[in-house]
Amino acid sequence: MTPATYTVTGHWIGGEIIAGSAGALTVVNPATGDVVAETPAGTAADVDRAVAAARAAFPGWAATTPSRRSDVLRRLGAGLAARQEEIAAAITAEMGSPIGMSRTAQVGFPAAVIGSVAGLADDFAWTEEVGNSLIVREAIGVVGAITPWNFPLQQIVSKLAPALLAGNTMVFKPSENAPLTARILAEVAAEAGVPAGVFNVVYGTGPVVGEAMSAHPDIDMISFTGSTRAGQRIGAVAAATVKRVALELGGKGANIILDDADLPTAVTTGVMMAFANGGQVCGAWPRMLVPATRQDEVVALAVEAAKQYTVGDPTDEATRLGPLASEAHRQKVVGYIERGVADGARLVFGGPSRPEGLTNGAYVRPTIFADVDPNSAIAQEEIFGPVLTIIPYTDEDEAVAIANGTLYGLTSGVFGEPEHALAVARRLRVGQVDVNAGHWNPLAPFGGYKRSGNGREFGRFGLEEFLETKSIQR
Repeated sequence: MTPATYTVTGHWIGGEIIAGSAGALTVVNPATGDVVAETPAGTAADVDRAVAAARAAFPGWAATTPSRRSDVLRRLGAGLAARQEEIAAAITAEMGSPIGMSRTAQVGFPAAVIGSVAGLADDFAWTEEVGNSLIVREAIGVVGAITPWNFPLQQIVSKLAPALLAGNTMVFKPSENAPLTARILAEVAAEAGVPAGVFNVVYGTGPVVGEAMSAHPDIDMISFTGSTRAGQRIGAVAAATVKRVALELGGKGANIILDDADLPTAVTTGVMMAFANGGQVCGAWPRMLVPATRQDEVVALAVEAAKQYTVGDPTDEATRLGPLASEAHRQKVVGYIERGVADGARLVFGGPSRPEGLTNGAYVRPTIFADVDPNSAIAQEEIFGPVLTIIPYTDEDEAVAIANGTLYGLTSGVFGEPEHALAVARRLRVGQVDVNAGHWNPLAPFGGYKRSGNGREFGRFGLEEFLETKSIQR
């Protein structure tokens, strides 16, 4: 099966393919502009049917043991790994991720998350004694999950794995721009032993399907990853039914390079963290904060590193940057690059014109600005593209103030002498900090401060998001 011929004939509800009744939505390959698939345009009635299936399946699934649910998750992870090439090709076709990254990050990352969550079952404190009370942690009920297009499989697995381990059932709305992996995931879940109705997929748009899910009285929790604006709307709609809401929203991460840092490593890593997945990463570091006296040295290193990010056909193994996820998004990112030039930032690499030889497709040039005003639009707003802003600072206190000086608080990095860098990391108002390119840990919590959202994903912290806590006095 190839993405060009991949078809989605209906929603996945109660373990069956249910035909849509309200027309279709097209999925466009951003590299070519070709339609690669169609999905149903879901309705509130489709959401009702999926919620009913999830509600009916909840008692039986919640009654299974954590050990059994863990076994199902492990089979799910193995099933996804067995279909790695199919999934990677679909993601590359629907949102433009280079095929090499699709295999590793887009498929490999979710597999690691499933394994880490499955491993929590035996040691997690499902019950504990506190004085004369028995504390019981149990499933919330029906979870509604809404995810974006930038990491289509990872984002849902980061919710599905802990939600299922906790004993919940789920109704899932994938992004209408990148829905192809949702059907594969549903098929693999069924083969892994997830009972009918435990995992349901309703395709459609946010204003229709997402809105219906957020307002639904029989959905007990909404877990959303996406833009801050959409998260605000979900929170407002969900408030009417007082359901739990977990939001993983935007970011504007800062990479603080201290004067005692290993400069080549700090800059090279920082460029990678700004350009990975075309910069379409909420946890990216689009701001590089550098000592003013070393800015010229940093710029030279950053430009050399940026030259390695070849832009081109995402199916080519040599490509490091494919197209952005859509033509509309390309125009938005180009608009920010033009705004940076107009506002007086010094353009040192790239720019708003198309990459050479790429007259079609949603391609942009990886771009670097220097001498960026920390209060400018390109330093404050989430661009979500391969645009790096280099911001000089005069002392460490100013660097921390600049890093903390946005509406967001998701991720950041600090490079310097280890203890010095750790001390600075403690001062940052963000949910996750990498010190000297610290290795990713799937058991560590991920989530944001401020308008980057609330709640946490991964490890026991992510599992706790999907559990209620009951105290029984004896």
